[in-house]
Amino acid sequence: MKKSILSLGLLLAGFAFIQAQTIDDVLRYSLEDIKGTARYHSMAGAFGALGGDLSGLNVNPAGSSVFSEDQFVITGNYFNIQNDVSYGGTLTSNPFNSIDLNQAGAVFVYRNNGPWRKVALAINYDQVQDFDNEYRAIGSSEEGIDNYFQNFANGVPFGDLLLRDGELLEEGYLNVGRDLGFGSQQAFLGYFGGVIDPTDASNENGTTYVSNASYSSVNQDYLQATNGYNSRITVNASGQYENVLNIGASLNFHSIFYERTTFFSESGYDTGSGISFVDFDNFLRTQGTGFSFSVGAIARLGDVLRIGGSFQSPTWYRLTDDTAQRINSDLADSDIRFINFNVLNFFDEHRIKTPSKVTGSAALVFGKQGLLSFDYGYQDFSTAELRPNSDPSFAAENQLITDQLGVAQSFRIGGEWRFNNISLRGGYRLEESPYESSDFIGDLEAYSGGLGFSFDDSRIDLAVSHSQRMVNEFFFDSGSTNSSLNDQSVTNVVLSYTLKF
Repeated sequence: MKKSILSLGLLLAGFAFIQAQTIDDVLRYSLEDIKGTARYHSMAGAFGALGGDLSGLNVNPAGSSVFSEDQFVITGNYFNIQNDVSYGGTLTSNPFNSIDLNQAGAVFVYRNNGPWRKVALAINYDQVQDFDNEYRAIGSSEEGIDNYFQNFANGVPFGDLLLRDGELLEEGYLNVGRDLGFGSQQAFLGYFGGVIDPTDASNENGTTYVSNASYSSVNQDYLQATNGYNSRITVNASGQYENVLNIGASLNFHSIFYERTTFFSESGYDTGSGISFVDFDNFLRTQGTGFSFSVGAIARLGDVLRIGGSFQSPTWYRLTDDTAQRINSDLADSDIRFINFNVLNFFDEHRIKTPSKVTGSAALVFGKQGLLSFDYGYQDFSTAELRPNSDPSFAAENQLITDQLGVAQSFRIGGEWRFNNISLRGGYRLEESPYESSDFIGDLEAYSGGLGFSFDDSRIDLAVSHSQRMVNEFFFDSGSTNSSLNDQSVTNVVLSYTLKF
């Protein structure tokens, strides 16, 4: 009981730990899903030259003054993620389902008699990303978890890992992380978890370690569960000049909540191995806010052709992390259970700047019968940054971002055909990998379709989309090269209700 009370006391103390953010954190908050209204979804988000849709403001903020009347829209989304994970010669299928409310907003249109025919104000909430997912990788590997701990431990004086007089194990874990950093803390876990030992236990200045595991290959089971969201509230204003030009701007306020829990088990060592199993689990929670802005214009060139252009600024995020870990093995210290998910490492606030984006658009509008739209997006992910730049670990990671990430182009095509009070829609999009090499993340390809039904002052829209992308999922951010290949496909069913007033 004494240990549990002291452990909780350390949790509440809120120590500041050395940061351990990586390129993965930058990409997590830089990539965006196609979310929003069913009409936007069904046309693959190709709204840069169209407007007249609240989610389309995310592409071009000039689109709010295309609306002809005030309206309110709310959207719900069901999605299925199919993770087909290949690892160590084994294929594991992991379906995941979720339902959420992913969009709600309103636009107010004011008409004038002067050259500025319309002015529109809009506010919209939508999800930039939904982090809910779960996948599992099961297979064999020639690289055991001992490599992870040895990678961090080698170079760390053995004496730094030993408990001080009267120090509890969970106190030592937190103190090492606070005073010496993440790497030494992992070495601490490896040693007290029974995975590694110093080459010479009598030499506290020794900096080399040996594994307690003996194997040619091991059996590994990795489960990752994530949940959370990146949401955005958009405040927008735009105007229409002489029925030929729409210009607008938006301010975007982001909110992030992200949790990731991983469970890792390893067994199958040689008969004479000093250790027979290892369990190693990790927890991460990230919370924070962000800000971005966008500007854009839509020009009408005759009765049919429209062109559009927009600039989306970087998003500047301010984030805080807290982490927890636990480890167990048949050689672990008897008090290892007191290092658990109730003992949290608190990190100082860090900042992320995502890359800006430029979009060029063109559309053909055939009166009230239908339309065809195309968007081209350009985004240079190598300009993303972890901040502050003065932090040496961030400087090294930013160099990795510059070297490994590059330009990602996106192509979106959407169409709609109307007859009476029914609309039929379809779309296609291709988004290139943010990496220079597609070995890490492949291109995303998606198809979508939907329909709308108008009645009185209301409209109901339904959309279905399917996207697919290959992702190389690493088990740990650093210290280990183990990864699985995830053929991830996502199916969305989106339903929107629009009320005109």
